[in-house]
Amino acid sequence: MQKTDVIIIGGGVLGTFHAYHALEKGFSVRLFEKNKRPLGATVRNFGQIVPSGMDTKWQAYGRKSLAIYKDLQTKVDIAIRPLGSIYIASNEEEMTLLEELSVINQANDYPSHLLTSKECLDRYEGLKSDYCVGGLFFPEEISADARVMIHRVLDYLQKENGLNYHPNTLIQRVEQVNGECRVTNQNGVTYTAQKVIICGGDEFKVLFPEVFAESDLEVTKLQMLQTASQPKQRIHGNILTGLSIRRYESFRACPSYTAIKEKEDNQALWKKWGVHVLFKQNSDGSVIIGDSHEYADAMDIDDLGFDIRSDINNYILAEAQKIFELDTWDIQKSWFGRYSQCKTQDLFRHTIADHIHIVTGIGGKGMTGSAGFAQGHITQLLA
Repeated sequence: MQKTDVIIIGGGVLGTFHAYHALEKGFSVRLFEKNKRPLGATVRNFGQIVPSGMDTKWQAYGRKSLAIYKDLQTKVDIAIRPLGSIYIASNEEEMTLLEELSVINQANDYPSHLLTSKECLDRYEGLKSDYCVGGLFFPEEISADARVMIHRVLDYLQKENGLNYHPNTLIQRVEQVNGECRVTNQNGVTYTAQKVIICGGDEFKVLFPEVFAESDLEVTKLQMLQTASQPKQRIHGNILTGLSIRRYESFRACPSYTAIKEKEDNQALWKKWGVHVLFKQNSDGSVIIGDSHEYADAMDIDDLGFDIRSDINNYILAEAQKIFELDTWDIQKSWFGRYSQCKTQDLFRHTIADHIHIVTGIGGKGMTGSAGFAQGHITQLLA
């Protein structure tokens, strides 16, 4: 049996940054990923790192993540760009929420700048004047190429920090025997460690399914699209719009939020399908547009199916076309992602036999919050 200090199961952003922080503290780490490369929510999202959308607790984790990402970028190119985020209001109600959040940001010492409609139109090429009444800009936030970033971080940790990385390795059993943790892969090879941390994303069927069956975890399915490369047009940073203002947790702290939400049409398609329209242009000039949200309990994940619904994609595109005029709306890719989240908590954590720790259900906070959260969580677990 091969022994190490910490074994982490799951090579997505949450597992990878648990490995990163454990290595930074001088512990030896083995990281197991069941696929040839991470294929889950970590590589299927927009790549928007936006603490501005989180509640106070997770905004703090997100701000730590920003510092960690930027520090890593000074050591190796992990495909991030410090271009900021903009929330664009489509009416006076949404503008009121932006103004109120700006005041909250000042109290929290988180930089943001209110922009007039003209300032937004001057800054963002193709933004439609009949949509935009103003915006709130967050200069410290960053964009990442989600399909590239995690692979470069893993490569760096192997080359520079001594990470023992095991892709294409399905862990089928985890147990604690006489205070020692043992994990066994699909080939019957067993590894031992002082601690095991399971960051399995939306995988609930292999390890400890009874734990997940009794949890309040649910799975969200999201649809996204990607245009062909825009011939000349450049739209910098993370673009969040009026429906994002109405959806994101940070706005719940605004004094006018409840009254504004009560006036919404509960039969609207954007509510039925959980749509809020986001844009992010990749370095190749293509634009990612989305997204939608469909839900199922953790043990009913198969009910979400594998189909991409054209009616949802058509609706997302129709709403997007009200906001921006792109050089081309030709779609080269469409996909869905999935992430797990809790119905009543902000994260799922469960400990088995003292030294086996499950942490998952981070929801849509993964890309933004994982690096910062894992820093404190590793300190707690390995104290």
